[in-house]
Amino acid sequence: MADEVILLDSWPSAFGMRARIALREKGVEFDMREEDLSNKSPLLLKMNPVHKKIPVLIHNGKPVCESLVIVQYIDETWGPESPLLPSDPYERAQARFWADYMDKKMDSAGRSALWLTGEAQEVAKKEYIEFLKVLEGELGDKAYFGGERFGYADVSLIPLYAWFYVFETLGNYSIVEECPKVVAWASRCMQRESVAKSLPDQYKIYDYFLAVMKKRRAQ
Repeated sequence: MADEVILLDSWPSAFGMRARIALREKGVEFDMREEDLSNKSPLLLKMNPVHKKIPVLIHNGKPVCESLVIVQYIDETWGPESPLLPSDPYERAQARFWADYMDKKMDSAGRSALWLTGEAQEVAKKEYIEFLKVLEGELGDKAYFGGERFGYADVSLIPLYAWFYVFETLGNYSIVEECPKVVAWASRCMQRESVAKSLPDQYKIYDYFLAVMKKRRAQ
């Protein structure tokens, strides 16, 4: 009997993109179910009663929540011949560190740079660029964050790229000028079918964000 794999997701979600990429890297067929986050489905509330958030991976009726936990679950469950996490314990710890860096530093700084105004927004924008430069330093001359092979850190970080156009346009700066190696890395990642199929068009993300911003300001 074939596995039943359902992904409760929302197409603009950078966290959901991680799960999509990991599943496609492993060649896993899955049923993506789009969630209306303003009117969450009974299935989402049942499968993630603690956080009530997407993404949620449902594998043969059993839920796995939180994007990084989902990616590790996918890595351990399917395709052992092509692991996303390195076998070396130190390299594995480093990959997890950079994934955690995005969640604890990049995500909050990016949100602040988009939602704050005036001087506070300028401070947040500079902070976001500095965080990108830290990634640039870590990447160095490597093809991917783990070296020559696309892996866990790349899966965790590449969803940032889908939002670059939003940050650049609303922040009035150029990421390619600030961090050319990060943009070159993102371009390499986008050549992978798993990434290209999982990341939405940047202009679509931009239109989505403008609509969200307009709706919030009208409330």
